[in-house]
Amino acid sequence: MKAINPATGQLIQQYDQHSDAEAAAIVEAVDLAFTSWRRTDFSKRRLMMKQAASILRDRAEKYGRLITLEMGKILVEGIAEVNKCALVCDYYADNAEAHLADQDIPTEAHRSFISFQPIGTILAVMPWNFPFWQVFRFAAPTLMAGNTGLLKHASNVPGCALAIEEVFRDAGFPEDTFRTLLIGGSRVKPVINHPAVKAVTLTGSTPAGRSVAAAAGRAIKKTVLELGGSDPYVILEDADLPAAAASCASSRLLNSGQSCIAAKRFVVIESVASEFTRLLVEEMSSRVLGDPLDPLSHMGPMARIDLRDELHQQVLDSVAAGAKIVLGGEVPTMTGAYYPATVLSEVRPGMPAYDDELFGPVASVIAAKDEADAIDIANDTVFGLGAAVYTRDIERGQRIAAEELQAGCCFVNDFVKSDPRLPFGGIKESGYGRELHALGIREFVNQKTVMVSGA
Repeated sequence: MKAINPATGQLIQQYDQHSDAEAAAIVEAVDLAFTSWRRTDFSKRRLMMKQAASILRDRAEKYGRLITLEMGKILVEGIAEVNKCALVCDYYADNAEAHLADQDIPTEAHRSFISFQPIGTILAVMPWNFPFWQVFRFAAPTLMAGNTGLLKHASNVPGCALAIEEVFRDAGFPEDTFRTLLIGGSRVKPVINHPAVKAVTLTGSTPAGRSVAAAAGRAIKKTVLELGGSDPYVILEDADLPAAAASCASSRLLNSGQSCIAAKRFVVIESVASEFTRLLVEEMSSRVLGDPLDPLSHMGPMARIDLRDELHQQVLDSVAAGAKIVLGGEVPTMTGAYYPATVLSEVRPGMPAYDDELFGPVASVIAAKDEADAIDIANDTVFGLGAAVYTRDIERGQRIAAEELQAGCCFVNDFVKSDPRLPFGGIKESGYGRELHALGIREFVNQKTVMVSGA
């Protein structure tokens, strides 16, 4: 298992994968740890999770640099990611007990209530694009609920996977409460089938979600899936266009465009489409592509050469079908998995830029006749993770976001982002279930009905 620096193509470090026997032993050790961890007081769990948050803040630059080296995120974004992980640890340390408190239900019984109890070892299959955040938003609620955690991370970020295990170990969590499995994707199904594993959560591509969900379904194990997205951003005729363009460019180019909730399809009312496109190109062309360790860079490389090449092919196929390149669209001559900020106009159904997820710094501009047409275009996708609407009329934007856009997370006059205080997840082929908030911590607990009758 090799960690390759996508900015240089050089080997960072090589790691030995766990053998089948080693992997099975880790699964069984984590299952054994559950027997005592589940009975640990919330107060003790809270102290450990607070310590994990403190460690993350103390090591933010160290771990941020590790993220940058392994998957190419610019350093300032890597450091910010680590600090956000500390926030989710604090959130569940402070709120888990209340989220899982008994919920009384009035009935004719002496007492009836819902009791939220841990179920065991939870397997997480995680992606490379936010190698710390994706894991901690699973791990913090999992451990605070009294479950134990297994991590199968993406194969190109093994250093991050082991560093996360290190955080929990150094924070004082009991041995084997959280462990990393260094195995390839082809070896996940036997872990899912292991009787010690009680549920599975996956963040990744839709094909990966189908595969994991099918394996878990055969084993009658619950899953939570956070999959791909082709997020539409609706720009209405009354929007503050400069502010909208700046916000949309930031969303599209964050993490070099490699985010499930990044803005991808910009659905713009015809009367302002030309001006919005001009402003978007101005914003995106101002972002510097370069060494992710250089503080002057706004964008680093993509995570792998093959992913860069796949994105470029999607651009070429869209152009062949009639899309126009307004900005970028050419592979740089520089070493590394770099791709420039790119804007495509005249995007229509049947093009990859319209139908598929473009997981990189490529923006698709689509003109709409009016509000109703814009909403129809926005919803014309198999995905349903994030969406946004820009308008000066707050009530109009709120109505569209709440009632019209078909996505799990809808924002008004801002780009979509995750927050521990709010539930996060999608619909349609973007997955099911929720992470974060009270809903997230309740996904993998036994929501047990208890009825007590009088003597």
